[in-house]
Amino acid sequence: MLNILSKFTQYLKMTFERKQINTLRQRLHEPPRFMVVVSGPRQVGKTTLVRQVLTDYQGASRFIAADRPVQEVGDPFDTQSATASTQLLASAPANAEWLIQQWMQVRARARLLPEGSHYVLAIDEIQKIPRWSEIVKGLWDADRAENLPLHVILLGSSPWLMQKGLTESLAGRYEPISMTHWSYEEMQAAFDLSLDEFIYFGGYPGSASMIRDESRWRHYVRTALIQPNIQKDILQITRVDKPALLKALFELGCGAYSGQIIAYDKLRGQLADAGNTTTLAHYLELLSQAGLLSGLSKFAIQAFRKRASSPKLNVHNTALVSALAGYSFAEAYGDRSYWGRLVESAVGAHLINTASEDSMVQYWRESPHEVDFVLTNGRRILGIEVKSGARYAVPRGLETFAEKFKGARTMIVGEGGVSLAEFLLQPAEHWLE
Repeated sequence: MLNILSKFTQYLKMTFERKQINTLRQRLHEPPRFMVVVSGPRQVGKTTLVRQVLTDYQGASRFIAADRPVQEVGDPFDTQSATASTQLLASAPANAEWLIQQWMQVRARARLLPEGSHYVLAIDEIQKIPRWSEIVKGLWDADRAENLPLHVILLGSSPWLMQKGLTESLAGRYEPISMTHWSYEEMQAAFDLSLDEFIYFGGYPGSASMIRDESRWRHYVRTALIQPNIQKDILQITRVDKPALLKALFELGCGAYSGQIIAYDKLRGQLADAGNTTTLAHYLELLSQAGLLSGLSKFAIQAFRKRASSPKLNVHNTALVSALAGYSFAEAYGDRSYWGRLVESAVGAHLINTASEDSMVQYWRESPHEVDFVLTNGRRILGIEVKSGARYAVPRGLETFAEKFKGARTMIVGEGGVSLAEFLLQPAEHWLE
């Protein structure tokens, strides 16, 4: 097996490219018509992807970060500015004036470009700037009125501030490039993770070099990934009346109940000061938008039954389960019941991360029958059962599901069906075809 530290070094040198990079490159080769918004959870490679594109971009470019406002000595508009090694000086705080100043400097350079050339301005952590969306709207509209050859890329780690600005001020002015947690295919290609390692350690590229030191890996995931997601992306930005409850819900959902259906009343019984069902549902939605934990609804034809159903909790990255659990990798693999739940969580996370915007990931249950996941897109319905044991019989739940919903397809992931590795190597939509 290739040395994992060597693989991580290759990643730091930005040699591994995620699939979204082709979309961004294509858009930068077109005339500027829309801003590009690169969105996704923390630590999935948004900044790296943009820097990779700017490194080999043939035109002029400028990358600035609102959380690290600096000035470059010399010509900051060198076409290699994305990777140039230059001296950095302290700059003014990233505020409205700073953003306007940066934009106006780039605008002046863009006016000097020969016909057919384009300038690229990439702004990281844009949500750090107060009233950013109003400012960007005014600047962008002025550029379009002038037909300025300027591409703008916006990145941000806060889904709520980003979404609010995009929907309220920038509607119709941008195209999104969505990035999700790293897949098994990507972690295998970039870091040579085995299937079992991916199931346990999940898909965070920044932690891949640490998996041989599990205590260090666990500490990193908790302090560098989980805490910033909750403290900075949720509690400091969105009104949460009971922050301790949100944290407890996250820990409970990742630790004891990922991959399981649990009634809201039972959740309330497990949590102190749990409030009402509406509060818990709202907090689950916040955790889902942050790319942490979702509460999947029950599949039903009638919409009101979906809304009233008990949620099936599922993490978006199994690293979140393993970092909070008391199991080492060897202990988790040795406990077949626990490992089975972790495998099911990995399948659910894969569906959540790779399903298109037009698709839904749910579950189905009519006691005593149950189907682990239901993937739908329009009239296409697929029931999925995950089996990590050695039972080869078709689960009765799948048979009942197929009988009840005529035209629905079914599949088994694991023993007796599509292998787990094969399933994780294909996006969710592949299995609907």
